[in-house]
Amino acid sequence: MTFDIDMIKKVYERYPERIASARQIVGKPLTLSEKILYTHLWEGNATSAHERGNSYVDFAPDRVAMQDATAQMALLQFMQAGKAKVAVPSTAHADHLIQARVGAEADLQEGINKNSEVFNFLSSVCDKYGIGFWKPGAGIIHQVVLENYAFPGGMMIGTDSHTVNAGGLGMVAIGVGGADAVDVMAGMAWELKMPKLIGVKLTGKMSGWTSAKDVILKVAGILTVKGGTGCIVEYFGEGAESLSATGKGTICNMGAEIGATTSTFGYDDSMRRYLAATGRQDVVDAANKIAEHLTGDAEVYANPEQYFDQVIEINLSELTPHLNGPFTPDLATPVAEFRAKAEANGWPIEVEWALIGSCTNSSYEDLSRAASIVEDAVAKGVKPKAILGINPGSEQVKFTAERDGFLNSFRKFENTRIFTNACGPCIGQWDREGADKGEKNSIIHSFNRNFAKRADGNPNTHAFVASPEMVAAVAISGRLDFNPITDTLTAENGEQVKLDEPKGSELPPRGFAVDDNGYQAPSEDGSSVVVNVSPTSDRLQLLEEFPAWDGKNIEGAKVLIKAFGKCTTDHISMAGPWLKYRGHLDNISNNMLIGAVNAYNMETNHVKSEITGEYGEVPAVQRAYKAAGIPTIVVGDQNYGEGSSREHAAMEPRHLGVKAVLVKSFARIHETNLKKQGMLGITFANEADYDKIQEDDTVNFLDLDQFAPGKQLTLEFVHADGTKDIIMANHTYNDQQIDWFKAGSALNLIKRQEN
Repeated sequence: MTFDIDMIKKVYERYPERIASARQIVGKPLTLSEKILYTHLWEGNATSAHERGNSYVDFAPDRVAMQDATAQMALLQFMQAGKAKVAVPSTAHADHLIQARVGAEADLQEGINKNSEVFNFLSSVCDKYGIGFWKPGAGIIHQVVLENYAFPGGMMIGTDSHTVNAGGLGMVAIGVGGADAVDVMAGMAWELKMPKLIGVKLTGKMSGWTSAKDVILKVAGILTVKGGTGCIVEYFGEGAESLSATGKGTICNMGAEIGATTSTFGYDDSMRRYLAATGRQDVVDAANKIAEHLTGDAEVYANPEQYFDQVIEINLSELTPHLNGPFTPDLATPVAEFRAKAEANGWPIEVEWALIGSCTNSSYEDLSRAASIVEDAVAKGVKPKAILGINPGSEQVKFTAERDGFLNSFRKFENTRIFTNACGPCIGQWDREGADKGEKNSIIHSFNRNFAKRADGNPNTHAFVASPEMVAAVAISGRLDFNPITDTLTAENGEQVKLDEPKGSELPPRGFAVDDNGYQAPSEDGSSVVVNVSPTSDRLQLLEEFPAWDGKNIEGAKVLIKAFGKCTTDHISMAGPWLKYRGHLDNISNNMLIGAVNAYNMETNHVKSEITGEYGEVPAVQRAYKAAGIPTIVVGDQNYGEGSSREHAAMEPRHLGVKAVLVKSFARIHETNLKKQGMLGITFANEADYDKIQEDDTVNFLDLDQFAPGKQLTLEFVHADGTKDIIMANHTYNDQQIDWFKAGSALNLIKRQEN
């Protein structure tokens, strides 16, 4: 079935008129990204051209998607908005809270038992407010969205940074915090700074061991983790058209790791095939009528340097497999160069675990190609050296792969573990035996993120990102430096053999199949549905309003922590075992900044209290400051808040009384999340001023009472010896965002407007 087909047809009906209007206003050929953005303006037809990287623009997304870890807080906020039903099609997906440990059936049941309170809450709140609910085991949000909801030319937002996966079907799909989702579900405009555009021209065609994953691994190496910040990455060219829709989804998915607002591809035959195979021929029929508008203009792709802010060209015929990592997803190494690089850096070469799946590489095509490698190894008498873990992306993919024998192919390796259709190790939901020992080791996976402690909680686990094909090959060899293109393996009979190149099917030849996809439709009228949250629960907590700004300068503030180096949302609000508290703001605030490195002692979760003069855990020190009525600020480095869209990283410091976050630069989603929660997110006008801030400083804002768009803020840092440094800070707040700050949060403003 096709969900929301009437909505999709309405979007397509307005395309010709809105494209014509935008073309007239902009006065030049349009990229695909611009077409989608201009057809989704809140105002309707374009009346002015919007400056990339500068103009704040109001948009009207077509739909919202939420995963269970973030949906809790988003829906707790929505419950405060005073609405009877969501204004746009919305879904919630139970995929993050299920831990991988033994195998699919046992893990799923244990996950349901442990999280029943949260799942029941999500089920009831979705039922009440008209939100579709995908039950535990149904699949990973982004794979389920690609299979059921994504459509060419659409715009969606989702409370997960990998919402961008839907770009594989030609959407502009953007990861946001829960407060942004609340705006859209409440029927309000959604604000975004007009993105800059990066064009990636793909030529040639992949072959052999190279896969779509290697495209984004290569791009990540070029652009780094912050090179895509504030940009949409648009892929085009003959190479783009040669990729499958799920391959395109893989590329778009990991675009989150370069900081990109989103990534997308133009509508083509691979999308038609995928839509038809997933039961959405009616979307194909509707899209075909306006196909010219669902890709960039020919002039744009013929002369991309004239229309994009940056252009990258990659020849797929020359691209080879990559391994990215450790500890950062942009450290890209071609497999042929890996051995020398590993030796030079002292990376552990032997691998105990190899993991395939997650939202980015869990498609039928991925599983079929990886399974072909396993079958080839079995046929040649080669036994695997590492444990192979598989996370199918959805119940539909799992059911079909089981029917077609791929899961049995994996089971021919005795130590294979087939996990639940859920995020599992990718989000730190992995009970890995022995991880608590903290031993130095390496793993390889097809997931996106490989920050320290991300998968198994062990800071000494070196995680490397690769394609499913390479993960399977490394699992067989047991070594990261194995190059399947050139290297041989020893069979049980002593013979030296080479693995054949992977083979697979873009789509199942006999079509997709599933008994129960796990979808729960909401009630037509949810007014009688009761959503209960126990006041004694340690998992769920109804929200209270954050206090409004008193209109005065912040004075006498202390520096809670000066974070050194990379400080992702994982450092600010860890996942893993903390996911259980995502619906309880006070409890989860006990993980605030416990992973950040304190620049004054290079330790984690160990900061000085200016009240006692002693060192303590970050949340405990901050709670003492709040109790004493002492304001605090957090200081950070470059690209602060990169990684997940998790708004808890903004809500926790807000809840515990932090007043401002002053950094060298922000990741896009985190900066927006801070603004939405009524926090000050500001940047050094001179990055070198970061070094001037001392542990015992007292901080005074000198002109916050004159807070205005485009006006720098002046901060006075009074050192322990009585000397002072005056530091200028920049900000990107517009008038509306300043109103959020004044009201105490964006949600406070929504509630006032409702009343």
